[in-house]
Amino acid sequence: MSAVTVDRAGAAAADQEPIRRGKGRRWTSYILPTYTWIVIVYLATPIFVMIVFGFNNVPGRVNAKWYGFTTQWYTQLFDNAELTSAFKNSIVIAIVASAASTMIGALLGLALGRYRFKGSGSTNYLVFLAIASPEIVLGTSLLTMFVNAYTFLPQGFETILVSHIMFSISFVAVTVRARVQGLSASYEEAAQDLGADPLTTFRLVTLPLIMPAVISGFLLAFALSVDDFVITSFVAGPTVTFPLYVYGAVKQGIPPQVNVMGTILFAFGVCAAIASAVSPALAAKRDARRLAQDRATAVAHYSTIG
Repeated sequence: MSAVTVDRAGAAAADQEPIRRGKGRRWTSYILPTYTWIVIVYLATPIFVMIVFGFNNVPGRVNAKWYGFTTQWYTQLFDNAELTSAFKNSIVIAIVASAASTMIGALLGLALGRYRFKGSGSTNYLVFLAIASPEIVLGTSLLTMFVNAYTFLPQGFETILVSHIMFSISFVAVTVRARVQGLSASYEEAAQDLGADPLTTFRLVTLPLIMPAVISGFLLAFALSVDDFVITSFVAGPTVTFPLYVYGAVKQGIPPQVNVMGTILFAFGVCAAIASAVSPALAAKRDARRLAQDRATAVAHYSTIG
């Protein structure tokens, strides 16, 4: 065996050698994990403090230091009428705005991702422009529009709803567009070759394929709407939402129920994210089980005929 062959064999063995862990690791290998955990702790600390102070037995309105553990604020969650009204406004606006923006944005994202038409480039530019524009610019623009052009809309619940739908459409469209561009058109072509009309193809083929992106767009729109402050402050009029109430209550002291409601919103977001992540896997298992049953039925049918 030549020396060149031995060198090549040694290099191949070195390439296949597993990465050493534990004692043999260099200190530089801990930099990225340490930095990652620092960022996670930095981002999670305010949420942790909010959850903890929702159980604070504060004697007054100033919830700034720990007095003791209690669960009374969960039982008295809706005792503050103003806070309850603001929280209800935010939830109702977020649900309606998310549903409307998801329907419009999903169709827009499907069109931009699947088809090329006159003006598609300008539409793409406008979609990203709405995302890139500062919120204060959008807020002042919407206020000017409602004051000068859409005078039939009184400032309040209606103007907040229209504004939230407007700025949420772009986020949904971008999410769905990215999903559509990753899908092959052969699925839809196969369905049409089998005799399905365009509506049936969309309902049974296209929509299930883009549904994860549609759900993600809805959750993103809901999160953007429920905690929006800048744009809402411009167009709210006399209507008070949850972020506006919290901002106004800072001067007098934030009641503990605010932390409880924030905890509930956070828990809802975590549950929704888990459900969104788990549902595709459950759907895949269900489809695999159904396919196995169909195969077993087909085998039994042909064996009976034979």
